[in-house]
Amino acid sequence: MKSHARVVVIGGGVVGCSILYHLTKFGWTDVVLVERSELTSGSTWHAAGGMHTINGDPNVAKLQKYTVELYKEIEAYSGQDVGLHMTSGLMLAATNERFDWFKSLLAKGKYAGGEARLVSVEEAHAMMPLLDPKEFVGAVFDPHEGHLDPYGTTHAYAQSAKKNGAEIYLHTKVEELIQLPDGMWRVVTDKGEIRAEHVVNAAGLWAREVGRMVGLELPVLAMEHMYLITEDMPEVIEFNQKSGRELMHCVDFDGEIYIRQERNGMLMGTYEKDCRPWSPIETPWTFGHELLAEDIERISGELEVGFRHFPAFNNAGIKTIINGPFTFSPDGNPLVGPVRGMTNFWSACAVMAGFSQGGGVGLALAQWIINGDPGFDVFAMDVCRYGDYATLGYTNAKVRENYSRRFSIRYPNEELPGARPLLTTPVYDKLKAAGAVFGASYGLETPLWFAPEGVEDTFSWRRSTDFEHVGNEAKAVRVSAGMMETSGFAKYLIAGEGARSWLDRMLAGRIPQEGRMALTPMLNEAGKLIGDFTLAALEDDEFLLIGSGIAEDYHMRWFEQHLPEDGSVEVDALNLGLLGLSVAGPKARDVLQKLTHLDLSDKAVPFMSVREIDLGMAPVILGRVSYTGDLGYEIWMKPEYQRYLFDLIMEAGEEFGISLFGLRALNALRVEKSFGSWSREYRPLYGPLEAGLGRFIVHGKSADFIGKQAALEEKASGGTLRLITLIVDAGDADVIGDEPISLNGEVRGWVTSGGYAHASGVSVAMCYVPKEIAEVVDGWQIEILGEMLPARLQPVPLFDANGSRMRS
Repeated sequence: MKSHARVVVIGGGVVGCSILYHLTKFGWTDVVLVERSELTSGSTWHAAGGMHTINGDPNVAKLQKYTVELYKEIEAYSGQDVGLHMTSGLMLAATNERFDWFKSLLAKGKYAGGEARLVSVEEAHAMMPLLDPKEFVGAVFDPHEGHLDPYGTTHAYAQSAKKNGAEIYLHTKVEELIQLPDGMWRVVTDKGEIRAEHVVNAAGLWAREVGRMVGLELPVLAMEHMYLITEDMPEVIEFNQKSGRELMHCVDFDGEIYIRQERNGMLMGTYEKDCRPWSPIETPWTFGHELLAEDIERISGELEVGFRHFPAFNNAGIKTIINGPFTFSPDGNPLVGPVRGMTNFWSACAVMAGFSQGGGVGLALAQWIINGDPGFDVFAMDVCRYGDYATLGYTNAKVRENYSRRFSIRYPNEELPGARPLLTTPVYDKLKAAGAVFGASYGLETPLWFAPEGVEDTFSWRRSTDFEHVGNEAKAVRVSAGMMETSGFAKYLIAGEGARSWLDRMLAGRIPQEGRMALTPMLNEAGKLIGDFTLAALEDDEFLLIGSGIAEDYHMRWFEQHLPEDGSVEVDALNLGLLGLSVAGPKARDVLQKLTHLDLSDKAVPFMSVREIDLGMAPVILGRVSYTGDLGYEIWMKPEYQRYLFDLIMEAGEEFGISLFGLRALNALRVEKSFGSWSREYRPLYGPLEAGLGRFIVHGKSADFIGKQAALEEKASGGTLRLITLIVDAGDADVIGDEPISLNGEVRGWVTSGGYAHASGVSVAMCYVPKEIAEVVDGWQIEILGEMLPARLQPVPLFDANGSRMRS
């Protein structure tokens, strides 16, 4: 065994071997993989081996497409047969609601060159004669689906890596991980010790245990998963003989099953409602090439539907039942990337769809380790998308919910109940009493809208029961004043004698003087957007930074990676230690002026200023800014003052008709201003000029901010894309994001977000298109639920185009 290596990958499943291969592919050959047993000993060996390229997140779909295309490459390079069967596939809809979802899903793939298409029930039956056409209303055909041999594929990755110089140590159990003062890792195994610069946790079923070796509790849980394999079926043999090909892979979402051909029979699997976690507290190290006890009764309901939808199964004998554990994260996506607070400790676990995503995960992580960046936007898989609220109990509840709903429709306005409520603020009960319908964001209950008594949230792809009431909330803000809770925003306190100079390097915008605020983007080395913030200078060496709540750990990881070693800067994520309320609308100043003897006039507290004052008896930080684009204020207070302030403001605002509003109304207000949002318009795919934030970049400031050279190059070249706003001639449904945009019949861009702008009475879509066509007014179309709807450019914000209202 080597005594030193640049990278040690822990885990010999398909993900660990993919990471090892990609590291060597990019030139890092001093790398090793350690596996406690044999390759594929965890979940990999008993996987069904299915693969597909379609995913609801276009960025994840790209990684899946890369994974599928990689198999022929590693097979040829390694000489190891991967057992590739590119059969194509069908996704089946038994209801019109599901068919609407298919339309939305297909639209997302159009601008990425997806080849999947809608087919009729008759076409689907011709492709897959085992299905009963009376049970379905339509389907999606995808040419890039199939299955492979898990053993052969994993060994192809491993052999390719070894051919490039990597070493693999089997029957070598990691027993301890210790980081030394110089940042190097001691990887202590039962066969000896390796000193490594980087450690990758790709331990699969044991990822949780490996994480605990370094004091980390990963939000990952194994679930029992069953599928059956039939005896030889004459219908299968007959189809093979007549067509000369295999039966294709099918996913029957409404039946909650998947099927594919296995030799002369069929494989049928399900994600059952009556699901079972496996070993929820600890994974035994003695578990290996074993299966769990069969429990066919537990999936009998799903099998009954499957046998009805595919009648040939009624006459088939069952040859084998496979029940094995697979790991899941709370939302079903992998947990990938550097772990916050640790040096060179990497996560690559919870990759449930290993044969669809393993290659892409290996590519992303290898580039991240080598270049300091994954090379594309992988936020949906980033391990830092969860905070410390994702405890063992939370993970257990959410994974069970996610597993049992894997084939269920998730509507754009649907909020799932698992592990809720968890985090609440002092005004939660008051908001609930006022009719608040809550969503959970980063574990926190946040009001989405306020429902009158007797009105419930009905889930739909189209405008729903909330539409009228969200409209009333938005219009009230524009006419008078509204208040919403902003506690879900991320809040950071940056202090110390080096705070100003450090922020000048971290942020690409202007650093304000004491008492002032500034909007400022944050870039990575490639000049792409990794954050957009409001920065308030409380004192010359103390700053409050406000950003997206879901990105708190993501941003804290970045901040901590770049802190000076001399201790001159301290960064604290305040989380729920600082809570917020926002008051906005033309009467907002009148409401707050009743609560203080201090002058709140525009002259005394101008736009983008910040003050530490008292409102009533409560000390607050008052910022003259609002994401509504209207006259407005953000108010930040310690938790113990929030209930008092809530009542105080509502009482003061009664004479002005103040009302409560939620995040859905805020969305309707911000799209009227063409304000972008993190993870939609602002993400590492785009440069600041492309995103319309070029005016906030101080290219000429003396500080050598991160991404400065790339930002200068973008300024000189103009970039390639532009963020624009379109008005859509929508019917009863609005954009939700990722819909394709066509100009004169050709797909030229994509929607990032949008919705109905109630106060203006129009449907809005924010979109990225090539810069050369960004000023074209007419000829646009946006596909919504299969309909091509006309759209036109909105060159200036719908509301307060010159910004006079928010500055008055």
